[in-house]
Amino acid sequence: MRTTEDLLNILEDLRDEELDKFKWFLQQPESLEGFPNFKKCQLQTASRLDIVDLMVQTYRLRSAVEVTRMVLEKINRNDLLQKPENP
Repeated sequence: MRTTEDLLNILEDLRDEELDKFKWFLQQPESLEGFPNFKKCQLQTASRLDIVDLMVQTYRLRSAVEVTRMVLEKINRNDLLQKPENP
């Protein structure tokens, strides 16, 4: 299973434009297939650290990993899913 540190490392690998898209998809209920979405005000000024914290608080770690996977696929960054997990 991935850790919160793995999620942070993935978000740190996103360029700023990709991070903006990532945040946008987290706000779209139809993009998250059964997971709750975030309000714009929660993400507007959120740092990468804040996003990981919000996701883990809202979804728990396992579901946060799944939501991350779904959004990365939507922004065409599946390559980040191939990164090795922390042991």
